[in-house]
Amino acid sequence: MSRLPSDFTLLQVTPALDTGGVEQTTLDIASAVTRAGGRALVASFGGRLEGALAEVGGELIRLPVQSKNPATMLANASKLRKVIREAGVSIVHVRSRAPAFAALWAARESKVPLVATYHGVYNAKTAPKRWYNAVMTRGDLVIANSDYTRAHVLAQHHVDPAKVLAIPRGVNLARFDPEAVSPERIAAVRAGWGLAEDDKRAVILCAARLTRWKGQGLLVAAAQRLKARGEGGFVVILAGDDQGREGYRAELEAAIAAAGLEGEVKMPGHCEDMPAAYMAADIAVAPSLEPEAFGRTAVEPQAMRRPVVAAAHGAALETVVEGETGWLAAPGDARAWADALSVALTAGPSRLAAMGAKGRARAQALYSVERMAGATLDAYSDLLARWRP
Repeated sequence: MSRLPSDFTLLQVTPALDTGGVEQTTLDIASAVTRAGGRALVASFGGRLEGALAEVGGELIRLPVQSKNPATMLANASKLRKVIREAGVSIVHVRSRAPAFAALWAARESKVPLVATYHGVYNAKTAPKRWYNAVMTRGDLVIANSDYTRAHVLAQHHVDPAKVLAIPRGVNLARFDPEAVSPERIAAVRAGWGLAEDDKRAVILCAARLTRWKGQGLLVAAAQRLKARGEGGFVVILAGDDQGREGYRAELEAAIAAAGLEGEVKMPGHCEDMPAAYMAADIAVAPSLEPEAFGRTAVEPQAMRRPVVAAAHGAALETVVEGETGWLAAPGDARAWADALSVALTAGPSRLAAMGAKGRARAQALYSVERMAGATLDAYSDLLARWRP
């Protein structure tokens, strides 16, 4: 961090500041820059995390950068160029495709380097979509949030491998610390889920917004198989907001009722206290039907000493070690998921505790916010050292 110039100013361009991996990483890097003595600007439409940005020393520049309207994007480019000039911005770091067009133009016109982070795997079946996605590779450095994402970028866009750097997402290990969660917080979460104090069933937690590709329907089907086999003694918590997807929520409710799982599967909505939620669970699951670019819901529970059952594709193949920190199940296969859950449910307290300890140690070694932030600031420094307009 000391290698950054004394007058270093970072401009991050992020669509919005609501909850999510993109937003949290934006805050983490803003915090790291200010702690290193730099200035952290964030151009964004804003959202519920505006206060958190201010708390870490970041400065919000409110712009409709989330818009895909060509006229708005052009206006954004002009405004970003003005910000770069007036604030003496050292590096522009963009975190999404729509804002990347304006950010790229503004950075090029201002003769400052541009960094882009691939936070997701942007699939493309047509040439126009590939062209649209490729805007994230037209800057000076591409940061991929996992080795899986880096391989995807290279395969899709055929860019110089030296230009694409994998820096895994970071987890706030001070927040996600088992020792920092009180019994009262755990009890409050369980009560919010409608679990009685004397409910001894194993808790399987799926923490994800209610959207089809996150695999909640698959989990319901696997739970139905488990119950049909006579393997009870569990409750599945689908903790997540439907974000307006009322049709999908209704579909899940109908599937739960049809399977006779009203007592075994609960949908309590969004949970604010996720560290306590993981401590209230015995096993966490990440049944995504599509590959996760990183998948923090497979890493956060490991940081909380909870084994994970995850779909065997995407970055989960990096973040979950089969038989050591969790289990991997075939994506979209309800039978395979029932089998994996059965193994997890019968593992016994001592094995689950041992796996949880390994998961925590691995998260500390590989997935801390400090490691991610340090690698990112080092990348900024290296880029500045070699960059020429």
